[in-house]
Amino acid sequence: MKTELNDAALIALRDCMGLQKEETLLIITDEQKKEIGQALHEVGKDLCKESLLVEIKSRDINGQEPPQAIAELMKLVDVVVCPTAKSLTHTDARREAVKLGVRVGTMPGITIGTMVRCLNADYNKIIALTDYIVQKLTGVKNIRVKTALGTDLLMPVEGRTVLPSKGVLRNKGESGNLPSGEVYLAPWEDRTEGKIVIDGSMAGIGMITTPVTIEIVHGYAEKIYGGPQAEQIAELLDKSGRDARAVAEFGIGTNYKAILTGMILEDEKVFGTIHIAFGNNISMGGRIAVSSHYDALIKEPYVYFDNELIMKKGKLPDYKL
Repeated sequence: MKTELNDAALIALRDCMGLQKEETLLIITDEQKKEIGQALHEVGKDLCKESLLVEIKSRDINGQEPPQAIAELMKLVDVVVCPTAKSLTHTDARREAVKLGVRVGTMPGITIGTMVRCLNADYNKIIALTDYIVQKLTGVKNIRVKTALGTDLLMPVEGRTVLPSKGVLRNKGESGNLPSGEVYLAPWEDRTEGKIVIDGSMAGIGMITTPVTIEIVHGYAEKIYGGPQAEQIAELLDKSGRDARAVAEFGIGTNYKAILTGMILEDEKVFGTIHIAFGNNISMGGRIAVSSHYDALIKEPYVYFDNELIMKKGKLPDYKL
């Protein structure tokens, strides 16, 4: 497994991040993910001019800022990779580093299994599928998601930027998850209506044992009920205040190697699923700046872009992988 981990670390840094000999690399990890952080650091030392490894205390929630000293250090290198238990994706520290041209790959909740499995995918296939979804979604006014379990959600998105995440971050100032494979955007605040039935997984919770229903009114999760994890989800969202219940993101997974594991970094990339996130969406062009971001995964969806059926029970009728 150590050899497989090192091989995956090499793919992440050399192929996905495009790390060059003259560049400097910063690995930010924590006590829960330091084995992966160490592997990336050791591989990085052979690839670039200087590799730095720092370990921080694991954050309490996704989107919580790293220590200020680390945020400043992120601005002083060429590439940052973050294998941490909680996500640093939706932080000011990441955003400020990216503004200065730093390439940042975040790996929230990453496991060795996910690294080995998903980083060995054919990224040309992921890129082609991601581009196909982007093309279909560009110019769409409304997205509707339905499932056999009762999901029925309408999200106005006209004019919102469609964001591809292909897992390849080789250009100055690019940022995203490693591994990746998704297309996402921020629906208009206060305008999403309907309900979702979570039957896959939930960030901060794991695999959903019994479907949980979330009723959404004017863009906010107003009622959460169903399985035994409903109360956990409500408590999780309420840790950061009212805006943590705001609908922040719609996304479609495009990584054909990804499988459901209960770890949202991989789960939200699973081809054939969609995810709805609550909380921070500043990085997506939205205006919700709360200090949390939690994704809810839905399996076998019917997805409509305006009146066109794009996905039927998790399948793309007009696309052959």
